[in-house]
Amino acid sequence: MSHKVLIVDDQFGIRVLLTEVLQKDGYEMFQAASGKEALAIQEEEEIDIVLLDMKIPGMDGIEILKKLKEKQPGIKVIMMTAYGELNLVNEAMDHGAVSYMAKPFDIQEVRATIRDNLQA
Repeated sequence: MSHKVLIVDDQFGIRVLLTEVLQKDGYEMFQAASGKEALAIQEEEEIDIVLLDMKIPGMDGIEILKKLKEKQPGIKVIMMTAYGELNLVNEAMDHGAVSYMAKPFDIQEVRATIRDNLQA
């Protein structure tokens, strides 16, 4: 059985790139452009790991993280940020994020981070 990965990012190109790369690794992929979409997917699917952008219009990454963890405490969430905002990263970690990556990220780093967190 393949792991289910949800990418939550308002940038279409990032969602498509990550989906294409991670599908090749055998993951079942889901995409959301907003927090509302992400939570709707979580209602339908048992997601194993989420790549979550910190800055999303409407509902920010921390708020989405809290709601994902509320519904599914064991879900693994990796925060993605294009900003050097350590205070937000620290807050995300305090709310249960397992890791974070700075954009632009290295695809091999993304693949390794997901693999390592799913094996943990």
